[in-house]
Amino acid sequence: MDVRWEEAGWERLTGRVGRRRLPVWDCTVGLVVGDDRVLAVDPGSCLREGAQLRAEAERLTGRHVTDIAFTHGHFDHVLGGAAFAGAEVYGAVGLAGVLAADREGLRRSAVEHGLARDEAAEAAELVVRPRHPVSGEWTLELGGIQVLLANVGPGHTGHDLAVFVPGEREVVFCGDLVEESGEPQAGPDAVPARWPAALDRLLSLGGDDALYVPGHGAVVDADFVRAQRATLAARFGVSEA
Repeated sequence: MDVRWEEAGWERLTGRVGRRRLPVWDCTVGLVVGDDRVLAVDPGSCLREGAQLRAEAERLTGRHVTDIAFTHGHFDHVLGGAAFAGAEVYGAVGLAGVLAADREGLRRSAVEHGLARDEAAEAAELVVRPRHPVSGEWTLELGGIQVLLANVGPGHTGHDLAVFVPGEREVVFCGDLVEESGEPQAGPDAVPARWPAALDRLLSLGGDDALYVPGHGAVVDADFVRAQRATLAARFGVSEA
């Protein structure tokens, strides 16, 4: 246990990787610490939360967050991004256009889920769009560690990105392709027929021994992901052929 990280509310997964379960929606934010750069995964649901996460990351690492990965475009995963001034932002190809075109949808979704109206409006107006679209795989060099960003979707949304971090044990940030604290949510932007295949891709890149970090809930293993894949295939009537 790393007491410094634990006292700040973070769970240290490996020597270079930590994550925090945020209050209210139990959303995961990840942190990957390289020798030269620091990557945040899904930086919170509003500017206030993003600023808090940025300050915590700086205290824990002694450096600014230089890079952000959005696993998908839902409000609780992207609206904190504007608090990280100067960071390079990555997302699945097409996500930037979705965020630019539907600020009102982001604001409305945030309010419907309980975010204060003024916070939702401010964050949606300032939403950060990825400058680096990932269409297949992108290797991000952080210094001493290379992180793989993989466009594994569609599934939970039309633009699902996963983050693979090598180490003493590989860590996979799954976004909401995997959920542990509740049933996976399939909203109007989900692509149910492709979701099981997205999890197959996730498992093929992560392998049997990885730590899989869901978008909501506790860290799980490959068997959990396989079981959730089977459940989703049955739920959506996807053939195993």
